Amino acid sequence: MSIPPPPGPQRPQDDPYQPPQPQAPSLHAPHGQPPYPQSASPHAPYPTASQVPYGAPPYAVWGQGYVPFNRPAPVNGVAIAALVLGVLCFLPAVGLILGIVALVQIKKRGERGKGMAIGGAVLSGLGLAMWILLLATSGGSAFMEGVREGAARNTSLSLAKGDCFDVPGASFDKNVYDVDKVPCAGEHDAEVFGVVPLGGDSYPGDSSVTHEAEDQCWTLKSAYAMDSWSLTEDVEVYHLTPTRESWEWGDHEITCVFAHTDEKGALTGSLRTDETTLDPDQLAFLTAMAAVDDALLLEPEDLAEDDLKANRGWAADVGDMTSVQARTLSDHPWSAGTRKPLTALVTDLQKAAGQWTAAAEASDVDTFYEHYENAYAYVDGDATVTARKALGLTTTRPSYDDGDSGGAGGGTGGGGLDV
Repeated sequence: MSIPPPPGPQRPQDDPYQPPQPQAPSLHAPHGQPPYPQSASPHAPYPTASQVPYGAPPYAVWGQGYVPFNRPAPVNGVAIAALVLGVLCFLPAVGLILGIVALVQIKKRGERGKGMAIGGAVLSGLGLAMWILLLATSGGSAFMEGVREGAARNTSLSLAKGDCFDVPGASFDKNVYDVDKVPCAGEHDAEVFGVVPLGGDSYPGDSSVTHEAEDQCWTLKSAYAMDSWSLTEDVEVYHLTPTRESWEWGDHEITCVFAHTDEKGALTGSLRTDETTLDPDQLAFLTAMAAVDDALLLEPEDLAEDDLKANRGWAADVGDMTSVQARTLSDHPWSAGTRKPLTALVTDLQKAAGQWTAAAEASDVDTFYEHYENAYAYVDGDATVTARKALGLTTTRPSYDDGDSGGAGGGTGGGGLDV
């Protein structure tokens, strides 16, 4: 808009200059009052010179007294911090103090954020009250115990193959949160014979983990304790598996362990018999006998009178494997102290192979069982015990739950272990 120059030497004070009508927004006075003073004409754009006080400009100054652009006041930063701490329930005492400080600053500075300051103070106050209640009751101790147990699942159960450990205040029929590693030479609750890592980002489920543990631990058992005769009836196979909760703490492994069948019992000494603990003669003997035993374990579920053909086929396989392992043991360079008893064992294996072959060629059930029983008479026989004694291995024959002879010495069926 055009603004006339102020009075000065160039323009007399009583100059009849009249400024043009300003393009101003329409004014509405409150309570129904007219927008102009009663003494002024609504058609006159400005008061006359006689109506203007001395020293005042002869025109209206629009917008004087407020900012032409509406810039909002800044938000108080302390109020934001108070709200964040209140929502997260983190350091509630600090959040409460920040909320009070923010309210004082907002009042003094005219800043925004009063709602955030109040909300943060209220939430922090509630959080502080809850913490005080937890600490004053058993809930606090229970919570901290839960944290410790969760952490133990992620760190304390970091066991490796060959480790022996005790379970403080727990047993294997309950959840195990913590273990203490101890030397295997002395008494201990359990011995680790295998660790199976589980892949994937999400928990695979209880049934899937259990199935995987049963399969893997059975295989690892035979590889770790090749001398199954050392696994007595007091030894049981267990597996420690992650739960859905411990999975979130990083527990992604199955731990296969030997432990005593009595939860109050203990193991003494290591049960490990593999290439790391055996001499060449012991390893050759146990490897050969394990191969024969694996063949024996494949016996059909159906009896010969129900399925003679399947049983004859199995007998043929056992005869072939027994013959192969007899040749392997015969070719091994035995030390002077073991050569004679191992030669006698080879002779027994060759006789057993002949009986298995005869069973495979049997034309009727009675003939099959005749050769079947003759062959099993050599399994875990006196020659096997004598050879074990010469090799420095366990000489106590294992017992079998099903009542039969169960397999050749050094097999995987000893002790009737359940996984």
